[in-house]
Amino acid sequence: MSENPLVRLGECGQSVWIDFLRRHLVASGELQRLISVDGIRGVSSNPNIFAKAVAGSSDYDDSLARLVDEGRGVGEILEDLAIQDVSLAAGCLASTYDESGGAEGFACVAVSPHLAADTEALIEVVRHLAAAI
Repeated sequence: MSENPLVRLGECGQSVWIDFLRRHLVASGELQRLISVDGIRGVSSNPNIFAKAVAGSSDYDDSLARLVDEGRGVGEILEDLAIQDVSLAAGCLASTYDESGGAEGFACVAVSPHLAADTEALIEVVRHLAAAI
């Protein structure tokens, strides 16, 4: 049995995810290290976590400048950045997904809780994000 507590959890059948996603995590190779060394099996994020990542770092400065220059609105910008990050994270987790037969290896993003009362709008947003990612 491994001495790494996260790997040990995996050996006991627990799928370990991180609830944090930021561009630097992927670009630096840290996410890949967490997957390879620590046995991370998935990544999730939500609008609040993502907004803090964008506001609290310079990771997104170039992308923000480009999207603003394109005339995108705030909602479009955050969505575009989230799609990019979730897509990159999913790429890092692709081998986990394949090795597990699709049982693990997911990169997820939550949608706005304001959609909870509008099922049709929620389904439309989820389909849009799934297609974009």
